[in-house]
Amino acid sequence: MKKEIVIPTKFNSISELHRVLGLPKPLHPLVSLVNNEQIAIEKDQLPPSFLFNFYKISYKKGLQGRIKYGQHHYDFDEGSLVFTAPGQVLAIDNDTEYMGLTLLIHPDFIGSYPLGKNIKNFGFFSYDVHEALHLSDREKSIIMGIFNNMEEELQTSIDDFSQDVMVSQIELLLHYSNRFYKRQFITRKAVSSDLLSALENMVTEYLNSQAALLKGLPTVQYLADQLHVSPRYLSDMLRSLIGQNAQQYIHGKLIDKAKEILSTGNASVAEIAYQLGFEHPQSFNKLFKRKTNVSPLEFRQSFN
Repeated sequence: MKKEIVIPTKFNSISELHRVLGLPKPLHPLVSLVNNEQIAIEKDQLPPSFLFNFYKISYKKGLQGRIKYGQHHYDFDEGSLVFTAPGQVLAIDNDTEYMGLTLLIHPDFIGSYPLGKNIKNFGFFSYDVHEALHLSDREKSIIMGIFNNMEEELQTSIDDFSQDVMVSQIELLLHYSNRFYKRQFITRKAVSSDLLSALENMVTEYLNSQAALLKGLPTVQYLADQLHVSPRYLSDMLRSLIGQNAQQYIHGKLIDKAKEILSTGNASVAEIAYQLGFEHPQSFNKLFKRKTNVSPLEFRQSFN
């Protein structure tokens, strides 16, 4: 029996979402700050999944119990921020906690500002829910201060400066979130180190087995899936720990393995390329020379 495919309910406008949630009309059609406790509909009446064509930043408070991540628990239980970008599917379950605030931003609201182009640079919009930003008391106070400023501005009559003020507050929120995420990588270094150790073991096993020959080069998506994190989070974690993103890390491991084979065996360069998962030996040659400034053959000859 085939599993029934659930098509997410799509929302193109913030007003449309307000209606479904039983909320009053938004004070501005392109940006809204919602108190989740005012949602006037039972959770079991909501669609099982949503697809928004706008940005969503949710502050969740009053977490029920401690949230476990691997073998560790989150460091802060004062609240967390979850970021989603247009086109991402959100699933709702009956245990979802509605306490907190939700900021909704339509892309058209920021489209004419530099933020409209730069917002994609805030990588946490690509993180999974379990990679949320967990706030300390001090950080919570800062974030809530920004939300309060937004609420006051939305309650004020719209004038020539209203949009400028709101966009500046959104930018401030995102920049603080960026700073706090960097803190999170540091304060949760034990968890990050465990992930790095697991990653190293996984890549080593992949390259030492027939996996690369059969499946091709290890990809960032594949490794992130095995570690149960998002690709963007994996790259940001590695950058904070070793100064490299995930793709650079993979390339480094490939070069290390290639050097090992070149210096201890007699396999041809083409055979080594295929063994490591390259589809074309030329691609292997190009990467090796770019990373080491010598060709694979020149590297091998240096040992003779």
